[in-house]
Amino acid sequence: MSKFEKPSQDALKEQLDELQYQVTQLEGTEPPFNNIYWDHREEGIYVDIVSGEPLFSSLDKFDAHCGWPSFTQPIENIELTEKVDTKLFSQRTEVRSAQADSHLGHVFEDGPAPTGLRYCINSASLRFVKKDDMAAQGYEHLLNLFT
Repeated sequence: MSKFEKPSQDALKEQLDELQYQVTQLEGTEPPFNNIYWDHREEGIYVDIVSGEPLFSSLDKFDAHCGWPSFTQPIENIELTEKVDTKLFSQRTEVRSAQADSHLGHVFEDGPAPTGLRYCINSASLRFVKKDDMAAQGYEHLLNLFT
């Protein structure tokens, strides 16, 4: 059993602010260029705001000029759930966290090498853990990403 679990809906309503709840639970989207991590540059990892499950490393973050945090890939051995999204008159691939099933954003095939992918993720679905705080917060097994 994973240590990263989704809290109850009542707990989520207490834990998350309105935007975080709208994005992660109701498949919302935050405004571009007006969110906490779109131009964030510190070393560390981005985890699911709902469950704490690790998702992306700052090493795979790049500026896609779209106004949202963008990554070339999730952290190695991290599984994301993908599903078809046809809400905006076109077909896109939605990405969700595997354990908490949080809506994160979408993945597109217009990213840079090495993957050619662009994971376009809502800041409201993420919590950043600085590299220096990773061990204290239980993510010491991922510190090898930065060596």
